[in-house]
Amino acid sequence: MSRIGIIGGTGLYKLGLESSSEVEIDTPFGLPSDTITLGELAGNQVAFLPRHGKDHSILPHEINYRANIYALKTLGVDHLISTCTAGSLKEELHPGHVVIPDQLIDWTRARQSTFFGNGIGAYVDLSEPYCPVQSLTIFKIIHEMGIEVHTGGTYICIEGPQFSTRAESELFADMGSDIIGMTAMPEAKLAREAEMCYTTIAGISDYSVCGMTSSRKDTMQNMHMMIRNLNEILTQIIRRYPSHTDYECSCTSALKGTIITSRSGIPFDTLDRLEAIIGKYRLEEGGSSPHGTILK
Repeated sequence: MSRIGIIGGTGLYKLGLESSSEVEIDTPFGLPSDTITLGELAGNQVAFLPRHGKDHSILPHEINYRANIYALKTLGVDHLISTCTAGSLKEELHPGHVVIPDQLIDWTRARQSTFFGNGIGAYVDLSEPYCPVQSLTIFKIIHEMGIEVHTGGTYICIEGPQFSTRAESELFADMGSDIIGMTAMPEAKLAREAEMCYTTIAGISDYSVCGMTSSRKDTMQNMHMMIRNLNEILTQIIRRYPSHTDYECSCTSALKGTIITSRSGIPFDTLDRLEAIIGKYRLEEGGSSPHGTILK
């Protein structure tokens, strides 16, 4: 049975799980944001990681996204659900609403956004950055809870930690963006390389465009309300999540055919470092090399 991975955003630093324990994992890319809580809920195995650390001591641009995704992958996570608070760039997306976006724009500047390099090249398809099957399942569950939820829309991810200027927000809205945040990239890119089904649940905390500006007090009240909602939303999603055998999408084979470096050109230490990511595409040939061949 694969685990459901939960990455908690601002305000979501723990999750009520049964038979829970915490594990520390070091990865070839460094340490993840915090210890990972393993537990169960309604028979489903869950791995929970607070993106900013339990004390929110890590800013969006400081997060070790590669270590977070790699650590969850080593724990058997195939289905990853990310939560965040976000600003609205569309008047109809009110503070207090939930958005399940289906597209992303990467406006970040200085983040490590791939597991590959150092002797191995792979080019994954990110035309649909979120898993459409998982996202639709999650949308239906939230809708049935009676929460105002929107499916689809574009999330623009900025570098932060500062919020955008009014001119930037107006530009992003004119570009067709619907919500704005600081953490979906490169998380979505790395989740795709790790062949995970990835969905973001964005709680709208405020308006981010001039003329729709929320007060600081209202923004904080909305954030606290969204955090309470996200806890209940995640609990219901985990309880009602479909079994792995009933789940079909292309995310779990996203790397197939994307590794273009010839086997002889890949350093052994690079293969070892990426074992959790590309392990199933390595074929033992019985020769002198313990690594076998990269399937294409």
